Amino acid sequence: GFDVESLTAVILSHAHIDHSGLLPMLAKLGYRGCVYCTPATRDLCSIMLQDSARIQKRDAEWMSKKHMTFYPPLYHDLDVREIMKKFISVPYEVKFPVVPNVYMTFHDAGHVLGSAMVELEYEEHNERRTFLFSGDIGRKNMAILDDPWTPGPADVVMMESTYGDRDHDPMELMEEKLAGYINETVERGGKVIIPSFALERAQELIYALKRLELKGAIHDIPVFVDSPMTVNITEVFRLHTESFDKEFRRLMAENGDPFQLKNIKYVRTLEESIAKNSLKGPAIIISAAGMCEHGRILHHLKNHCGNSKNTILIIGFQAKNTLGRRIVDRRKSLRIFGMDYDLYAEVRVMNEFSAHAGRSELIEFGKRFKDCAEKILLVHGELDGMKSLKGALTDAGLSNILIPKEGHTIEV
Repeated sequence: GFDVESLTAVILSHAHIDHSGLLPMLAKLGYRGCVYCTPATRDLCSIMLQDSARIQKRDAEWMSKKHMTFYPPLYHDLDVREIMKKFISVPYEVKFPVVPNVYMTFHDAGHVLGSAMVELEYEEHNERRTFLFSGDIGRKNMAILDDPWTPGPADVVMMESTYGDRDHDPMELMEEKLAGYINETVERGGKVIIPSFALERAQELIYALKRLELKGAIHDIPVFVDSPMTVNITEVFRLHTESFDKEFRRLMAENGDPFQLKNIKYVRTLEESIAKNSLKGPAIIISAAGMCEHGRILHHLKNHCGNSKNTILIIGFQAKNTLGRRIVDRRKSLRIFGMDYDLYAEVRVMNEFSAHAGRSELIEFGKRFKDCAEKILLVHGELDGMKSLKGALTDAGLSNILIPKEGHTIEV
């Protein structure tokens, strides 16, 4: 939808695929500039974009076979390699010139490892001005990562609105609820199947299980992390201690590796994964992908959704029209690999694990710009959430809040 050659620079807030996943298309179309991000984001993208290329290839082969016509993948692993050559890592709190007279500073967004708010300082009509992109805003007091940076004044603000219409349940209840769901499933002889995003959500979940294990709050049962990408990303976490909060550092010092439980198995090979189909007795199986649209989680759901002893535990946002959303809606049957399977397993939903700021935190973030921002642009949310957040910010005295439409251009 635009001329790639007109792009001078790309700034990436974090590694989640909904933000980074089309970058290889730029390389494929001849982009010559650089991609600026934090060091952790660069390391994560090197894993996640290769995985995305594999999914593109597999889906293209499936579509071509189904429709008897050739469907090319969006991009190939060679395109991933080309775009990765253009990545430049810039640490937090370092002012860096991205183009002449435009300076970028990354601030910790507290959302996922390496996530950043982007502060751009530039000149307009002989005046210094600031554009702030929130990226995905994290939550305060979340496990593992530092809290989000508190922004100063800005002239133009672009902010996310994922949970603009609702708050999360209190975080203090998270471990108690998690332990309850696990223990009730174990006591009826079932398994806990947890679809999880490979980045951040899986690590937060394993860390929560570690804390419950140290307290003796859950039964001692096997835990399987069945996702090669989750295993690789967990290794990246171990390399970036600069993003960890004080509590996480303390637990590391006192109890060793936070991602290592007494009875945990990180599953890499397909053979090991298939073996879990015949696993007897209670267990926890954590597998990607988080919205249940692809990956090994589909096999675990197929094999376990029909048993009322089991629990499917949803710990992340489920977009419309995904299998994960249909599970949350407790549909009577689930279509997996083209076949319908009855849903008899218990379905539990925990929003406490969300790495996105809730409505109250988004309102607090937006109100900081009441007396300085000429424009506040609401993005990255479903329309109802954006409208709800716009109404709340308007009631708080803010004006000129825009919800851009697709293809809408904002000039500064």
